[in-house]
Amino acid sequence: MTKLGFTTRQVHADRLLNNPEHGGVHTSTSNSVLFEFKDAQGIIDAFQGKRAAHVYSRSSSPSVTALQAMLTELEDAEGALCFATGMAAISSSLFALLTAGDHLIVSQYLFGNTRSFFETLKDFGVHITYTDVTDVEHVKNAYQPNTKGVYTETVANPVTQVADLSAIGQFCEENGLLFMVDNTMTPPPLFSAKNVKASLVFTSLTKYIAGHGNVLGGAVIDTGLFNWKNFDNIKSGYQVDDVAQWGLTQIKKKGLRDLGATLSPQSASAIALGMETLNLRMSRSQYNAMQLATFLDNHDKVAKVFYPGLADHPQHFIAREHLTGGYGAILSFDLIDGADPVAFLNALKLVICATHLGDNRTLALPVAPTIYFENTAQERNNMGISDTMLRLSVGIEDTADLIADFETALASL
Repeated sequence: MTKLGFTTRQVHADRLLNNPEHGGVHTSTSNSVLFEFKDAQGIIDAFQGKRAAHVYSRSSSPSVTALQAMLTELEDAEGALCFATGMAAISSSLFALLTAGDHLIVSQYLFGNTRSFFETLKDFGVHITYTDVTDVEHVKNAYQPNTKGVYTETVANPVTQVADLSAIGQFCEENGLLFMVDNTMTPPPLFSAKNVKASLVFTSLTKYIAGHGNVLGGAVIDTGLFNWKNFDNIKSGYQVDDVAQWGLTQIKKKGLRDLGATLSPQSASAIALGMETLNLRMSRSQYNAMQLATFLDNHDKVAKVFYPGLADHPQHFIAREHLTGGYGAILSFDLIDGADPVAFLNALKLVICATHLGDNRTLALPVAPTIYFENTAQERNNMGISDTMLRLSVGIEDTADLIADFETALASL
């Protein structure tokens, strides 16, 4: 399928990769929790990893396996595992791969809930160094003998700092480190994680992949670039014949099976259906985001706009190099001093005040008192988050209608 265009591959991925029953173009939703083995030796072989088979739907089901095949194709990867949420994918994977005494280099601009989880990892003896990932030199300076990897988002939420992705990937390859990239904000075809030598790709399927704000899900995807023989935390029982599968095998056993954050078959089917229109939705949302960012950037009641597509964005040239499919559909902006963010949001009629992103509808919320409320004022300052910052997830509405809604709301201040 690699010779076909991206949208063509996505529209036909389910039927071509998974061969649905009865000539269907979508894999049927399988609601069975248990799976029968006519020969009892089969269940023994499945438990011992000698054959691939569904045993119990907490670990795998036909619906979820079909989605995983589509995600693997999406990232041109070695394999994928799905979870009940994006946070479940992150937490289950890192709990499975790390042990007390390990060290991670982590972006200081991480989304609030993700950063909260890394604080929890500290309680389990994992050492964390937060650093500015927009310059690889900061990452190099944070390196320690016990460093296992680097974790960053492609584009930070909400201030849109863009990581120095290619340089960090090169550094990780040279030092045998896992390069873990959260690609939620910039899914393919915007960005190819393999091009920057990422090892593991994390994504919230809830957001752009599914797209319609009606289902939760998350995934970890192994690009196949990391040599798991260099990772000494892999237990001997999970060192299967195919070395490329060591990481996913341990995550599946110690993370998905043991922690139990299973994606339901119904959710997997909804995500797979939404993914078919990913490229079309992203193209429209990105166009609207660029037009809206330009409008806001020239408005006298807006102090600053944060969007990688603007020429004055600090990492615009990094974004231009790596985000070959566009700059994404998330932007933030600061109102001028004295302006009331709550009054502004209440004046919007079309845009929805909600905590989500990647939806077909344009969403907005005040950043500091909501998703970053648990962070201290100093931590928010280090992330570039002001008290008047508003985050927008730009949808697919008619551009003129969006701009008119913002124009009216700004005029009311």
